[in-house]
Amino acid sequence: MDQLAPTEKYSPFRFFSAEQWSQFRADTPLTLSDDEFQRLRSLNDPVDLAEVERIYLSLSRLLSAHVESSQLLFRQRQAFFNAQDVVKTPFIIGIAGSVAVGKSTTARVLKELLARWPSSPKVDLITTDGFLLPNEVLRRDNLMERKGFPDSYDVGALLRFLSGIKSAQRNVRAPVYSHLTYDVIPGEFVTIDRPDILIFEGINVLQPGKLPKDGKIVPFLSDFFDFAIYIDADEKLIHHWYIARFMRLRETAFRNPDSFFHRYSQLSEDAARAIAEGLWANINLKNLRENIVPTRARADLILRKGANHLVEEVALRKL
Repeated sequence: MDQLAPTEKYSPFRFFSAEQWSQFRADTPLTLSDDEFQRLRSLNDPVDLAEVERIYLSLSRLLSAHVESSQLLFRQRQAFFNAQDVVKTPFIIGIAGSVAVGKSTTARVLKELLARWPSSPKVDLITTDGFLLPNEVLRRDNLMERKGFPDSYDVGALLRFLSGIKSAQRNVRAPVYSHLTYDVIPGEFVTIDRPDILIFEGINVLQPGKLPKDGKIVPFLSDFFDFAIYIDADEKLIHHWYIARFMRLRETAFRNPDSFFHRYSQLSEDAARAIAEGLWANINLKNLRENIVPTRARADLILRKGANHLVEEVALRKL
């Protein structure tokens, strides 16, 4: 992550090796069993329980400090405004990064760890997949080849959802996405009702969009975040992980006749690999370079992974 630290003196981040970072766990207990962790881990993700102890317990402790500080500030603001009827808003954690880099595993592990704090906070997890425009709309607007790019999302719905959460509204609904049919499920929603913590995961959640020249307020998704995490890795590694995951899915989920990608399971291995390489080069690599990597430095914390999918370095934004 040298590009984030042109000099130690001027970098906005502090950098730690994985071994240094693991020491910040202190006495944070490991509350996940190996069987529980196996259910949280994504397909083809080799991360194990030792990685949870090494990286995620320290991260859980750090997030605990941020949440407690946020709650203290809320109480101080109540006193400042002499307003006792104001409802505390959820602490929102954004998680960004490329496809196949391990965002989903990170989000699910953090959800479980945070929910098991002694205070037993209510923790919910939402991904941006449900806010993708329906395939029917993407085909109509010639955007199927840009699925996952910023312009393939219902940005208005995303902002309304996060605004509702941050306003402490009751029963805020988020649309549901099916990875089997590769589409939003019509009329199906998940309801989020005033959690203490919301984890919001997606490849482009740190995307700022265009700033207005007239100075009008234009909200971005990250405006609603209290803490943002970026999962990082070398481009060549992500490419390798993406192809390996695609080929694994070809042997598993793609074999379901209802799968949008079922046709790929019928191809030879070489033909399927060529399809995966095309999807990577024409869609995912372009999105990574144009939209995802440029947002990395906007995160509060960056987890940099190595070839074995394990975190090698942690960058934490200075206060």
